[in-house]
Amino acid sequence: MNYKLKLEEYIISKKNKVKISSKDIKKGDIFLALQGKNYHGNKFILSALKKGAKFCLTDKKSHIKRNEVIYVENLYSYLTSLAIRKRDLYSGKVVGITGSAGKTTLKETLAFFLKKNFVISYSEKSYNNKLGVLVSLLNLNLKSNYSIFEIGTNNFGEIKNLTKIVKPAEIFITNIQSTHLEYFKSKNNIAREKADIFSEKYNKLREKLYLNKTNIYEDIILQKAKKEKKLKIIRLGSNLNKYFIKNIIHKKNFYQVVFSINKKNVLLKINLPIIFRLANLLFCYAFFSENSLKIHTITKNHHYLKPVDGRGLTHTVLINKRKIKIIDESYNANPDTMLQTIDYFDNLKKDNNKKILIIGNMNELGSNTNKIHLNLLYHIEKYNFKFVILCGEFYLRSIKKLINPKNEFIYLKNKNSIMQFLEEKIHKDDIILSKCSNSTEVNKFVKLLLTKGKLS
Repeated sequence: MNYKLKLEEYIISKKNKVKISSKDIKKGDIFLALQGKNYHGNKFILSALKKGAKFCLTDKKSHIKRNEVIYVENLYSYLTSLAIRKRDLYSGKVVGITGSAGKTTLKETLAFFLKKNFVISYSEKSYNNKLGVLVSLLNLNLKSNYSIFEIGTNNFGEIKNLTKIVKPAEIFITNIQSTHLEYFKSKNNIAREKADIFSEKYNKLREKLYLNKTNIYEDIILQKAKKEKKLKIIRLGSNLNKYFIKNIIHKKNFYQVVFSINKKNVLLKINLPIIFRLANLLFCYAFFSENSLKIHTITKNHHYLKPVDGRGLTHTVLINKRKIKIIDESYNANPDTMLQTIDYFDNLKKDNNKKILIIGNMNELGSNTNKIHLNLLYHIEKYNFKFVILCGEFYLRSIKKLINPKNEFIYLKNKNSIMQFLEEKIHKDDIILSKCSNSTEVNKFVKLLLTKGKLS
């Protein structure tokens, strides 16, 4: 029996079977044994098989000689060809989301509303690099009506390469912000890289582009899109367009948001006007309208929508037997989202002397890293918080340049020192907001806190 052929047929016909972590393996899954940061996945093949893995696919010959363990010399090339094959068999609507920030949140928001009436496929994690996109395609449900993919980049050429594989028909570009500047050097370059997602040269199946132009770099996207043939541009955000936020009215206990959707007013009640979440709702309204779907689905269900883990989800935790809340924004950060998040934290309806801000390094910012971190501290000085806890070498340099700050800035070197400080200083009903780049000490602190003390 040709087990490799059997594996391919299994991947093509099934959905959500390919896993890259042996911890996630369930009976009937396929384990990709790849080189990780510390170990090669071969170390976990036996564990995956014991958990019920149907196949294990590896690019390193294993001492486990079983038919289910299949060796492929160039695994990425093999997975790419298989992903392209499965994509070519798919007849549903393919949606591609790119942008500097907010890809995962928009993907989850759009998926939430589409699931109410359709069968959909989408990656449930932030799978937007080459491996993540390949796994998402291999896990595609060929019977789904819609499939949603994040397409990310941190260097030149990655968008076009992933776009050639995914070939999205409908495309969202969330924004252009200061991310991965270490490699791109400028937001101008970021905009040009992102624009490859709708280039006919790389994607002949693209039909529509959804764009909310808020800065000159997003205008670069718009001008490039206008040069493309047979690409419908759906602009959002301005009252000159079909889709925009007409008004935000502060009522006694809530805010009323008035969306203008194709010349019709749609009213929503919300607790707090968080701009990026409203922008996501606007994107979804536009998508539903352009595809003749029932926009009432969004209006009816938006209050059931929860923030994504690590991107604004609030948890109740115990620290030293004291119950507090933590707003977890620890998945990622750039200068723009940092400023937005700090402003949002200040606007929360809670005394600022109960608010504790914990921020970690913003990574991949290039030559202006120190200046950007110092400017963030100056921005924080517009407000007054109970404590501002800083962690990461960039803040260690920046904090020394502050003269007589009005906030109490506290530099702590790692997750354990943050935990120890809070155990000594925290009071009941305090609220923490954490914001940082992924894999920083603040990110590790949040994981530690949620492991030790999470209540809800």
